[in-house]
Amino acid sequence: MSDVKISASDVKKLRDMTGAGMMDCKKALSETGGDFERAIEFLRKKGQKLSAKRADRDAKEGVVLAIVSDDNSKGIVVRLSCETDFVSKNDDFVEMTQKIAELALSKFPDSKEDLLNEDFGGISLGEKIIEQTGVIGEKVELADYQKLEAPMVVPYIHMGNRAGVIVGLNKASDSFLVAGRDVAMQIAAMNPIAVDKDGVSQEKIQKEIEIGMDVARQEGKPEAMLEKIATGKLNKFFKENTLLNQAFVKNNKQSISQFLSELDSDLTVKDFKHVKLG
Repeated sequence: MSDVKISASDVKKLRDMTGAGMMDCKKALSETGGDFERAIEFLRKKGQKLSAKRADRDAKEGVVLAIVSDDNSKGIVVRLSCETDFVSKNDDFVEMTQKIAELALSKFPDSKEDLLNEDFGGISLGEKIIEQTGVIGEKVELADYQKLEAPMVVPYIHMGNRAGVIVGLNKASDSFLVAGRDVAMQIAAMNPIAVDKDGVSQEKIQKEIEIGMDVARQEGKPEAMLEKIATGKLNKFFKENTLLNQAFVKNNKQSISQFLSELDSDLTVKDFKHVKLG
């Protein structure tokens, strides 16, 4: 260990640069003779070691943020995960998630992997997240990143940063903002699997038919009628699980499609992204 005297101001400077704890910063500076670049590298290596040790840990807590561009034409949702809600509620962790969201919106990369390769204060975002594992002392990971472009994208953050939604409408108007938020809240509450039945995979449809046939068989229905009965039940499945066909939570006498058409006969949802913890 170096005999170089480490001042409190140097420790604070390194803490401001990295976010690491005071004692970790002091040790890093002591081990590297007060060299800030080497001290930062020392802390990163500590993060890499801790990241490897905690790779198999569950990171089910964290922060989900949804933000959109000033003109509402683009939106993103990111989820930065950690192990405990104590960390997820920390202001520094929330602030880092906000910076990641802003980076994602600015660069608008095609994938999570591309986002992790983006520059984040002189190092890649992926390296920064590994560094934060060392700083925080528990597993940190960018668990999800979703993006959306549409004539109008509206965001919604649900349950204290525990879920985020972006909804893409096919038409843009300030008068649609409230409706877009209502639809985003619907998605957060009702968790649809697709915009409409055309967005449901054939694999999922076939599985639902098989389940319907099994139920009808157990109810003693004739074998020749099973597929017809199961196909009929698909309509109920689509109504409950596809956004435009769901009953509007604020007025269950109308569907989301009907709710939007009251504002504009052509207004509909192009796509949505829903990210949540867990």
